[in-house]
Amino acid sequence: MSVMPSLEERQQAFAAALLDPERPVPKGLVGPDGRPSLKRFNVYRNNVVAGLTATLKDAFPAVARIVGEEFFLAMGRIYVATEPPTSPIMLDYGKGFPGFIQGFAPVAGLPYLADVACIERAWVEAYHTADVEPLEAIVFAQISASDLPHVRVTLHPSLRIVRSEFPSLTIWQMNLGDAVPTEIDLEAGGENAFILRSGADVEVRALPTGAAEFIAALAERHSMIEAMKQAMTADPRFDLSACLSGLMAARVFAGFDIPPVHPGQREQVP
Repeated sequence: MSVMPSLEERQQAFAAALLDPERPVPKGLVGPDGRPSLKRFNVYRNNVVAGLTATLKDAFPAVARIVGEEFFLAMGRIYVATEPPTSPIMLDYGKGFPGFIQGFAPVAGLPYLADVACIERAWVEAYHTADVEPLEAIVFAQISASDLPHVRVTLHPSLRIVRSEFPSLTIWQMNLGDAVPTEIDLEAGGENAFILRSGADVEVRALPTGAAEFIAALAERHSMIEAMKQAMTADPRFDLSACLSGLMAARVFAGFDIPPVHPGQREQVP
């Protein structure tokens, strides 16, 4: 005697059939006439896939412009089939798209494309983060010179850093809106993108290597002095004072704490 599939098994079969055109109509699914209808199911299947690829295109407009709409839609359909949504919140969909692009052989000739997608995904994430009131610069002015090296900060939740071996930030900027793409030297060196939402706007700008390392270290809860050392390893010309001033002006700090330190361990920030 055959066992009736559970509701969960039927739902899984339905979801799998939606994203795989080679699969037949799921068992038990019938039309108004009480019979299976591949034609009706294909209409629904196409609408779902088209809706998901349109969501991707809206979230990755520069990537779509670089590869062309027809290619993007074809690539999007493959992504949809391999990485279906896991949440009803469409904001979350596309998080894995940069990684998918990284391993997608047909775009191997565009080595910067995955990094452009990372910038676009970071923009979406920054735009939708919760509102947090950043600290004013005056708060840091009240920290003593002996405590400052050991301060650990909490960064604004919208802050994102995207590091690339290619001029991906420039490529992203020239493929937005009415911008006109120009020839780019891919051997000219990499770029770091700084992404932060300030009020209702998302700011995206270039960031020097040392500053990128400094922020990354702060994000991992390293102390100010530890983050500075990592920044200077990446770029011996790193200017801590200028970097801190810029970050305070951008209002990237949401909080801080000063762990207790033995007096003999205290260092001064240069």
